[in-house]
Amino acid sequence: MEGWEDCRGGAAAQGPEARPAPEARVQFRVARFIVEAGVNLGMRSIPIATACTIYRKFFCETNLDAYDPYLIAMSSIYLAGKVKEQRLRIRDIINVSNRYFNPSGEPLELDSRFWELRESIVQCELLILRSMLFQVFQHSHKYLLHYLVSLRNWLNRHSWQRTPVAVTVWALLRDSYHRGLCLSFQAQHITVAVLYLALQVYGVEVPAEVEAEKPWWQVFSDDLTKPIIDNIVSDLIQIYTIDTEIPLRPWPGLPKEKPRMVSCLGTLPPRRHDGWSPEE
Repeated sequence: MEGWEDCRGGAAAQGPEARPAPEARVQFRVARFIVEAGVNLGMRSIPIATACTIYRKFFCETNLDAYDPYLIAMSSIYLAGKVKEQRLRIRDIINVSNRYFNPSGEPLELDSRFWELRESIVQCELLILRSMLFQVFQHSHKYLLHYLVSLRNWLNRHSWQRTPVAVTVWALLRDSYHRGLCLSFQAQHITVAVLYLALQVYGVEVPAEVEAEKPWWQVFSDDLTKPIIDNIVSDLIQIYTIDTEIPLRPWPGLPKEKPRMVSCLGTLPPRRHDGWSPEE
């Protein structure tokens, strides 16, 4: 499958000297856009995770150069709201996206450009559905709450109260959607791996782990192995490494003569504008 290694965050996603490849940097920026736009739209955690997964799944099947990634991201947000029963208005998605790229700009007028962009989002939604074959995604959130309750009852009460393990685990899980972990590993494995990493960060030990017949993390998932945990943790750490290398906005210091997002997404099919890339 073309682009599958990039989707998994493997070696193909890295450039020389172990730096993220340009495509991986674009994907990370778009994932950040989805999360921030989702928060501004008042989306819950699972719809935001669904939007990130839909976006990643689409570009596992399609070359990144074929479509504007931010337009696909906007359509993914719209579709995720439908899938997870948190319907959003396309107008709100457009306005939030416009403000993301133009923080000091005015809201879009209801002119021909607005309606072209709206039609593009709808058409991309149908394109995404066809490429996904109408599959339903399983997220780690459904496991995390149960695992946290079990682990809290397992651990020493004072150790649990003095360390923000639960908050850290939820944050790690949210950040994991900045890469394609949800498509590379089972949901249960990701859940246990973020728990494992949080406990390691705060130095919290699970009681009787040495005397136990099997490690605590294998109690939650029988087919989980230490190498799988290490791979997931490694990908999580790479997320934060990439985050330090990429500015908060996709085009810092963007000259006025450069095309803005809303002016290059209004035609169908949603191709990139004259080959221009945010990496430039």
